Amino acid sequence: MATQTLQRNTTFSDPALARMLFDSPGWAWLWLIARLYVGYTWLTSGWGKLSNPAWTETGAALKGFWERAVAIPEAPARPPITFDWYRAFLQSLLEAQAYTWFAKLIVAGELLIGIALILGAFTGIAIFFGGFMNWNFMMAGTASINPVLFTISVLLILAWKTAGWWGLDRWILPLLGTPWQSGRLFGQTAAGQTAAASEHACGCGDECGCVPAAA
Repeated sequence: MATQTLQRNTTFSDPALARMLFDSPGWAWLWLIARLYVGYTWLTSGWGKLSNPAWTETGAALKGFWERAVAIPEAPARPPITFDWYRAFLQSLLEAQAYTWFAKLIVAGELLIGIALILGAFTGIAIFFGGFMNWNFMMAGTASINPVLFTISVLLILAWKTAGWWGLDRWILPLLGTPWQSGRLFGQTAAGQTAAASEHACGCGDECGCVPAAA
């Protein structure tokens, strides 16, 4: 979580509770539970589709799902999709027969997201794409457990720095870094490592009065 500076001497920092939950490794056990639950759900979903030719060969399962989603029933029944632009988007995919390859992409995505979350590898990236898939399912009119998974995904995205602490990210993040801060593998200097180590959890800088980040 970050501090926002609006004017020269005006700053807004995150609440202490947010810093504790999303920045402190001491709470990583909470995100481990959430991560394993979401990861297991994605893995089992993808695994069940892997042996189904309607997903891995013809794409007929996805075609049927899209056809039901874009259908407009007679009044007073309401269509599954609320937004016309999203219905038009799915209709264009149907007309292009994109389900023949899109179904395979969904199966691969569910498996990769599940494996990454269970291992705690690239957690922030994996949970972003998982949440994006949940959002698309909800936009297509399917509720099921998608609202729950989407909510947990948002929380895990906010906790991306510590969500994989009990996992491979504990070593991957310092090694690879982020797009805005290079890791050891890409030549992070000793000065950069010292600066990173001295940063506070709230990101306020050297003059911050908050509790420093846990080592």
